[in-house]
Amino acid sequence: MALQSVSAKAHATSREDLLAAAARLRAEVGKRIVGQEAVIEEILMALLAGGHALLVGVPGLAKTLMIRSVSEAMDLEFKRIQFTPDLVPSDITGTEIMEEDTATGSRSFRFVRGPVFANILLADEINRAPPRTQAALLEAMQEHRVTAAGESIDFYSTFASGIPTRTQKSESCVRQQVPNPNRSRP
Repeated sequence: MALQSVSAKAHATSREDLLAAAARLRAEVGKRIVGQEAVIEEILMALLAGGHALLVGVPGLAKTLMIRSVSEAMDLEFKRIQFTPDLVPSDITGTEIMEEDTATGSRSFRFVRGPVFANILLADEINRAPPRTQAALLEAMQEHRVTAAGESIDFYSTFASGIPTRTQKSESCVRQQVPNPNRSRP
């Protein structure tokens, strides 16, 4: 099911306009996500505050669908990164590639942006990534900047992190204590 973009007018001029746009956004996301109104509300607060959201819950609670639905309803670019032990920083920040002009034979480097440049990024299971990759993500999250090929590139993005838990809870919370990934699990 496709969601309609709920773009507000060019610039909301009043509090009422902003509240009406937020209500339309909740209604649009509510077409796909049922029973998670409090979580959606907190995600929207994180977006409006320019912050990050941490989604913690058992698999199957539609965390990815929820974030994707919010980004589609807001007409924002969405990317998802599944963190694995073999992920390197350039996989998330981007890399330089060499291009050759077939007509002249000259070569040049071009930076190809990674997924952190999306408007909304879902970083799934960050605790599985190596420390260098986590550091690259944390730099992007905190500084809104990526260091690649010796240059700093500024951008703006909102991050949502998904960390599955091993508990049998039936609900997902945006702000919940995160289990220590270094502690052995039963």
